[in-house]
Amino acid sequence: MPKVYEFEIPNCKNFTGYKPCYPYVKCHETGCVDPRPFGVKILIINLDAMGNVLLTTSILPAIKRKYPESSIYWLTLKNTHRLLDNNPYLDEVFTWDPETWLILENMKFDIVMNVDKSRRSASLTMKLNADKKLGYGMNEHGQIIPLNQSASYDYRLGLDDELKFKLNQKTRQEILCEMFELEYKRDEYVLVLTDEERKFSEEYKSRVGIKEGELVVGFNTGCSPLYPNKKMTIEQHVELIKRLSKYDDIKLVLLGGPEDTERNEEIFRRSIQIDGVAGKLINTPTTEGIRRGICYENICDIVITGDSYGMHLAIALKKFTIAWFGLSSWTEIDLYDRGVKLIPEGLECAPCWKKVCPYNLECIQMIDLDRIEKIVVEYKEKIFTRI
Repeated sequence: MPKVYEFEIPNCKNFTGYKPCYPYVKCHETGCVDPRPFGVKILIINLDAMGNVLLTTSILPAIKRKYPESSIYWLTLKNTHRLLDNNPYLDEVFTWDPETWLILENMKFDIVMNVDKSRRSASLTMKLNADKKLGYGMNEHGQIIPLNQSASYDYRLGLDDELKFKLNQKTRQEILCEMFELEYKRDEYVLVLTDEERKFSEEYKSRVGIKEGELVVGFNTGCSPLYPNKKMTIEQHVELIKRLSKYDDIKLVLLGGPEDTERNEEIFRRSIQIDGVAGKLINTPTTEGIRRGICYENICDIVITGDSYGMHLAIALKKFTIAWFGLSSWTEIDLYDRGVKLIPEGLECAPCWKKVCPYNLECIQMIDLDRIEKIVVEYKEKIFTRI
């Protein structure tokens, strides 16, 4: 196609084509004053599940190690893109909509990395212009297929319950690095809070009466509606709150999103009727958006949670995490030596990934509240002794 412009278009991230890179600087004529070459252009497609998006950020340092001079773009859903705010590894975050599809289909990438085993992500992956495509695509029958040999292990995990539930010992981070041909170095999640957000967390603690030296224990009470059996019962939460409220210098915090509002109100209502709980239990807002939800979880020292977005957020915030498991695969989760996994020992049906339990939710009934209480107390004593 012949060029229709009279000057060289700079190979620079600063150049947009509709305004000067810097005021009164004509870089298209005089050359770049602050050149930022695109380098290797990489698109990550990861739409599914907020916790999964947070976990996938752990591959970003590995990408930059392999491709130091690169531009990294990320396509995700509208309700998850705020998790990627302020991320220093990303050049641009796209949200899934028709306008974005048009833009991406007219861009050229060196590498597309599709994390999702879904038709929509796989279909778009097949349409994009890229020299190399890794992860998942789709064939002419509408079936999800691996696009590279290194994706075959993760592909088989989805097809082989014995491999996924019994044999696999790799974390999800390790599997992703393998799939995208990256060096695995146990990199952490990448979640960056602004100074304003950190200040908000500190001011909120002061506003609700959390004092210096008090241990803040958060309860992530809910989970995705897709897998409703990833949460404790209301009764279990109330019992645990009752037990932990007996200890001095502990404040208890209820955490959750909009779908947890009524549940948290019920837990709070029941709990404050117990002697000694009022004044120790705080019910944080659940309807102020993702970034404020992050700020509320950030006030905690410990987070007690099932395998859900709240767990991944605790890991990303580097909190001590007490995570209990039932239907999901605990071997794929890395707490980075900051927490304890509670696993239903001897329960043959777990993990199972079933949305409906035929066994009266035995894995939830097996959650060891005694052990959770002990872990919290031991952590409190350890931290206070260190101080």
